[in-house]
Amino acid sequence: MEDEVDRLVAAWRRERPDLDVEPLEVLSRVSRLARHLDRARRLAFAEHSLEPWEFDVLTALRRAGTPYQLSPGQLLTQTLVTSGTMTNRIDRLAKKGLVERLPDPSDRRGVLVRLTTEGQDRADQALAGLLDQERAILGELSHAQRTELAGLLRQLTAPFDNIPG
Repeated sequence: MEDEVDRLVAAWRRERPDLDVEPLEVLSRVSRLARHLDRARRLAFAEHSLEPWEFDVLTALRRAGTPYQLSPGQLLTQTLVTSGTMTNRIDRLAKKGLVERLPDPSDRRGVLVRLTTEGQDRADQALAGLLDQERAILGELSHAQRTELAGLLRQLTAPFDNIPG
């Protein structure tokens, strides 16, 4: 079965036979898949009245386990945004009643961000919807193929995810 990347690669091989375009066969597919996944994620989140960034913050808190709270600094690390952006996001989620700010008992100047019951429900429902979308995307692959693909992608992403600093 031919896909758009096959057509793109064939055109470049015809137009620029002097270049090795083999990386496009993998990375253009990863890029296109990322766009399809982004659309599926947005659809799954919209069904629960969430934006992707809201899902990211809520699920970071949900994964933390009971009592579902983290410091803003821990949220920064998990969501890869600036402190100003995180402050804005926490404010907006608090206005919606999805998170609350609490004093940090171990730091008089610090705060903790805690998931509310409503926030937990929305995160759980959106996650279930996301997993349905992602299962559909992976539906053509066997369990063994999914496992192999996950391992190969891990080899590519791990160096980026483990850069110090």
